[in-house]
Amino acid sequence: MDSKKGSTKRFYPEEIKQEVIRMKLSGDYTNAEIMGIHQIKNRGQIKTWMKWHREGQTHRLAQPLGKQSSYNAELSELDELKKKVLYYERKRN
Repeated sequence: MDSKKGSTKRFYPEEIKQEVIRMKLSGDYTNAEIMGIHQIKNRGQIKTWMKWHREGQTHRLAQPLGKQSSYNAELSELDELKKKVLYYERKRN
């Protein structure tokens, strides 16, 4: 049984966050289009990433779930890759 069932938190790889920012800055996409392309469930997520970009806090794009205020760039490369694999597996289903 999956203990995460019903969880609303989702992990988005840093590359996806950067792509979303690029798409928004281009002016060619609406929030709804970006949400559809990247399976983002909450428009507020895009707004948060854009705010971090505007404020020069791009290091926050790499932070893991639940570590917003205390994240330091010590997340191992293996952990980051595991999260990316999980993200893409969920996106496929």
